[in-house]
Amino acid sequence: MRLAVRTFSELCVTVGAVIVLFVVYVLYWTGVQAGSATAGQLDTLQREWVDRPAAAAPPGDTGGAPRGAAPPKPYTPGKGFAVMYVPRLGDDWEWPVLEGTSTGDLKKGLGHYAGTARLGSSGNFAVAGHRRTYGDPFKDFPRLRRGDAVVLTDGTTWYTYRIDRAPYRTVPTDVGVIDPVPRKSGFDGPGRYLTLTTCDPEWGSSHRLVVWAHLDATQPVSDGRPQALDS
Repeated sequence: MRLAVRTFSELCVTVGAVIVLFVVYVLYWTGVQAGSATAGQLDTLQREWVDRPAAAAPPGDTGGAPRGAAPPKPYTPGKGFAVMYVPRLGDDWEWPVLEGTSTGDLKKGLGHYAGTARLGSSGNFAVAGHRRTYGDPFKDFPRLRRGDAVVLTDGTTWYTYRIDRAPYRTVPTDVGVIDPVPRKSGFDGPGRYLTLTTCDPEWGSSHRLVVWAHLDATQPVSDGRPQALDS
């Protein structure tokens, strides 16, 4: 009996230690990993943008490009191409946007749904991010409100989108939320839209929270920061 009690006690201690380590990993270590990966992505983008010739960085939409101009190159899977700012989520909220929404991509930043529109282009530019773990980029997602700005840059142009409604809750299989004209968004025709998605509840993934926004303004990076970032 004494041996059984001791064995059970040791098992409980081991299980408890494993649980504590797992909690530390989820709450702390994934954040450390994300901080390092995100900083690396941001640094890489800044260096690329400084070294990039202006002629090699066309705007996101080719609608106004000169006749015969080459279309922009596709985004490279797993590689950062833009930086997103959401003032509502904090003055220092700054995250890289990578091409793809795989587990590996979302450990380094936000992920662009492959196959959705390019940044600033006609259609729906759709982006996913973790609610919790790996830096908690969308932890405060429910705070987003109609009229909030979502600002992105590709190093050449600033794109300011305006959110059209508070977060909408749906299920993971509701893929229509990232359609070119997203269903249930209230948009009634083609436009230049942005969709943001994250998991719900905060520590689960049974549902998704979604916000939709429309492109409100663009300006060259050479003109300085957009007003939405300084208001």
